Amino acid sequence: MNNTKIGWIGLGKMGIPMSRQLIKAGFPVTVFNRSKNKEKDLKEAGAEIASTPAELIQQTDVIIMMVSDDQAIRDIFSGDKGLLRAGTHGKIIINMSTVSPAISKEFAGLCKNQENDYLDAPVSGSVKQAEEGQLVIMVGGDDEIFQKVKAVLEKLGKLAIRVGDSGAGNSAKLAVNTLLGFHAQGLAEAVIFANKNGISTEDLMTVINNSAIGNVFGKIKGEAIINDNYQAAFALKHIAKDLRLAKAEGLDTPLGETVYKTFQQAESGFGEEDIIAVIKQLK
Repeated sequence: MNNTKIGWIGLGKMGIPMSRQLIKAGFPVTVFNRSKNKEKDLKEAGAEIASTPAELIQQTDVIIMMVSDDQAIRDIFSGDKGLLRAGTHGKIIINMSTVSPAISKEFAGLCKNQENDYLDAPVSGSVKQAEEGQLVIMVGGDDEIFQKVKAVLEKLGKLAIRVGDSGAGNSAKLAVNTLLGFHAQGLAEAVIFANKNGISTEDLMTVINNSAIGNVFGKIKGEAIINDNYQAAFALKHIAKDLRLAKAEGLDTPLGETVYKTFQQAESGFGEEDIIAVIKQLK
């Protein structure tokens, strides 16, 4: 068994399979989730349960978070029973959520004041990659701390790479998801154009998937369009949020401005559906 005690906060679509990977790898794992019903399955898999973030950090060595947004991070750190209320030191806190670089820099400083360490380590990949331990992990923070936890991160992903200081992991993730937005809107527009000119989506996708511009994303999302299946693998509301974060960090290029505008408009009607539901907005 691996001796590092892991604390896990956030049992959403990504958090559940990711924390399971660590249990499977033999780490002692303690979990905390605001919705208590989600903790049951992890307990059955071998995890311990903490009643608050403060209790969790007291019981563990490395604390990993996978939650929705900046406000959730602020609550976990600064709430009445948050991580910063515990008064611990010598802990490593890894924030794997897609949040702003600014909040990572803020809490990296607050952690340092308590003699704890903070890494931002968002991921590229969806539920399938989380279930298979094949995520790509982008890390911002001190290299020495990164090296200490690299073996833990490598149980979650096929690549864990440090890209710079605090906030750099978040910036890299926003760049990746900006490109993701380009891909989604570009595919949707290509399908719409082809259909207007009498070409079926099936034939178009056969051509694309066998060409130099074919890729896994296009194949999966092309099949989703063909099957009229917009069940969220990565919800459109999340890419809309990520593009807002990117714009706040300086995204102002022509394609960036266009894809930002499109997804903000699409969020109200199709936010709970998959990212490729942007085709409904464009139609």
